[in-house]
Amino acid sequence: MTVAEKVSYIKGLAEGLGVDDSTKEGKVLAAIVDVLDDIALTLGDIDEELNDVADVMTDMEESVDCLEDVVYGDEEDDYDDCDCDGDDCCDFEDCDCGCCESGDESECDCGCDSDSDKDDEAEDNE
Repeated sequence: MTVAEKVSYIKGLAEGLGVDDSTKEGKVLAAIVDVLDDIALTLGDIDEELNDVADVMTDMEESVDCLEDVVYGDEEDDYDDCDCDGDDCCDFEDCDCGCCESGDESECDCGCDSDSDKDDEAEDNE
């Protein structure tokens, strides 16, 4: 049940009670119901506008994704498997994920198995 439907239900209950608008209590109750009705209408409008904004944001996200593909190609996919957080990685040439920066192999914790790559190259050279 939406807020507007709940307010309509309360409005119907108030009318069914036969509240007299000429009494103090009746005036207060009628004013409360009117305010609730206004709030429900405003919430409905906000909900519609929010849905419109969400649709625009989805369209913009798709456009940005498309532009990224045009500008960067598939380069960004090269780093998807990297477990590094950026600062704690190293930058030696054999790093499979290409994410390393500092140059010290002992600091690499990205799991790119660069040492095993060097062992493989050494075996191939023999």
